[in-house]
Amino acid sequence: MVGVMIEEEDQVMVAPTNFSMVEEGIYRSSFPQPSNFAFLKTLNLRSIIYLCPEPYSQQNLEFLRSHNIRLFQFGIEGKTDLSVSAVKDTILEAVKVLIDVRNHPVLIHCNRGKHRTGCIVGCLRKLQNWCLSSVFEEYERFAGAKSRITDLRFLETFNVLSLRQCLNSIIYQYLGHASRKARLLYKDENLLKPQLTSV
Repeated sequence: MVGVMIEEEDQVMVAPTNFSMVEEGIYRSSFPQPSNFAFLKTLNLRSIIYLCPEPYSQQNLEFLRSHNIRLFQFGIEGKTDLSVSAVKDTILEAVKVLIDVRNHPVLIHCNRGKHRTGCIVGCLRKLQNWCLSSVFEEYERFAGAKSRITDLRFLETFNVLSLRQCLNSIIYQYLGHASRKARLLYKDENLLKPQLTSV
């Protein structure tokens, strides 16, 4: 979680603060620094979900361009009341990008990888039918003493129904066994019924 370092043939790779794997192909962290680029390269990222309103740094943009990584920015202000309708809509859009396997492997981050990132991951966990106490426990593990009661209230009241409906129009990956993963694949994205195939 914090301070992950990997040594590979005379090169030390440092993970961003608060780095963790959420699910296969989904990672979370704080804002990556140039010292983290070698580590991020090993993840073979396809996308980054950035949750802050500030522009992405030029150095980070160059890293993304050079590795063909797509940036999705959802400008959520820090210490924002997440129950505000416009903010809820923004979070919903970010979670839709997160659950679309065409964007995987994906890294979600805000500045410190605690509150905004924790709320997006919490929404995913609710979609995965985690019990609320486990959602809260994971959020608090990363937020630490700075856990926000407003974030926990948001997670408690977050309605996953709209996300479940969204799954009919995107590709969603289910956990499989070994290298043969079960996935829902759509012949036509407008088609309402998915077909279960094995890849």
